Amino acid sequence: MPEIMSPAEIKELLFKELDSLGKRSRVLVIPPDYTRYHSYSGQLTEWIWEYYGEAVKAILPALGTHSPMTEKQISHMFGTVPPDLFRIHDWRNDVVTMGQVPAEFVEEVTEGKLNFPWPVQVNRILVEDEWDLILSVGQVVPHEVVGMANHNKNIFVGTGGSEGINKSHYVGAVYGMERMMGRADTPVRQLFDYASDHYGVKLPIFYVLTVVGQSSTPEDSLKQSVKGLFCGAGKECFLEASKLALKENFTMLEKPLKKVVVFLDPDEFKSTWLGNKSIYRSRMAMADDGELIVLAPGLVEFGEDPEIDRLIRKYGYRTTPEILEFVNNNEDLKNNLSAAAHLIHGTSEGRFKIRYCPGKEKHNLSRKAIEDVGFEWGDLDDYLRRYSPADLQPGFNTIDEDELIYFIPNPAMGLWTSKERFE
Repeated sequence: MPEIMSPAEIKELLFKELDSLGKRSRVLVIPPDYTRYHSYSGQLTEWIWEYYGEAVKAILPALGTHSPMTEKQISHMFGTVPPDLFRIHDWRNDVVTMGQVPAEFVEEVTEGKLNFPWPVQVNRILVEDEWDLILSVGQVVPHEVVGMANHNKNIFVGTGGSEGINKSHYVGAVYGMERMMGRADTPVRQLFDYASDHYGVKLPIFYVLTVVGQSSTPEDSLKQSVKGLFCGAGKECFLEASKLALKENFTMLEKPLKKVVVFLDPDEFKSTWLGNKSIYRSRMAMADDGELIVLAPGLVEFGEDPEIDRLIRKYGYRTTPEILEFVNNNEDLKNNLSAAAHLIHGTSEGRFKIRYCPGKEKHNLSRKAIEDVGFEWGDLDDYLRRYSPADLQPGFNTIDEDELIYFIPNPAMGLWTSKERFE
């Protein structure tokens, strides 16, 4: 495996890449938001600001559907970068449509499963302001919607609009998450590539991509282990990063797992919208009739967006056929396809049990709320006593000499599957 890059090595390589671009006077930086804290993008953004100084006119975190970052989160993630540079992306209102991917192309890449045009939407700041450089910063890692995260997804979803986000998520869910995760070439990626080739060429985008190794403990997840930095204006940097991410962030198991325990960092995972990474990053590793236990001390809501939260509570995490039927028969879900996709991502398809263990503060989700959406509920204190993250090692652990579990300290950093489910 590649050695961990030191901060000095990363900074030197970054500055060398920026040197190659020549002088720039109006720079827009698009890093991920706090949900990608472990991507090392905060430090890269701070160095970019150090390099360009006053030429950095704005920083637009790629929120997608996520909640705006707080001042505390901005300070924690981006260090000394001036807070007044940051802009908030409003995915429902603050976007423009640059064009569209034809319905025929969508039908082709989805093997006839869907037939609608896909709008190429971005935050209006990208096209209505004059930029001589747009730096898209982020981590390449297996992803449930597109196969491998980042690159032009950071643009067309991270700064995208409601219709584009809804439809792209739905394309991935209907095509099949298991067919895409860990792969660089997928139907959703092909939509983004079409958008880049036909419309993105109008924007001076340069990508700065990391590959970060998996953490060994919950505490180590705060120490970003950068294994590679890949930069470029085209797709080659993404393809090279994807090869390394498949080695670093992908765990192939000989046999399906009967019991898996996942820990969700309370500072990062406050919703099932994000916390369900515990499900879809491990779903292909789970045995039939197995149990997935999710330790979620920070959980306070289902969806970060109020309407999506309502839809999750209304329909729940049911099987794919059930969700598809709900979409066909209900306008509210039909108009929020990203929510429908999320419900599909968060189901076990009836194969195994999912037990969520939320924190006990009065604003956390109740047992009834957890069970109403289709999960089992667990008492967090009881489960922490039995499965203390501080006492567990990543991977297999034996509890009380007779119970074998598999522990995942941070589901955002990888993908787990058994051989029989990944071809």
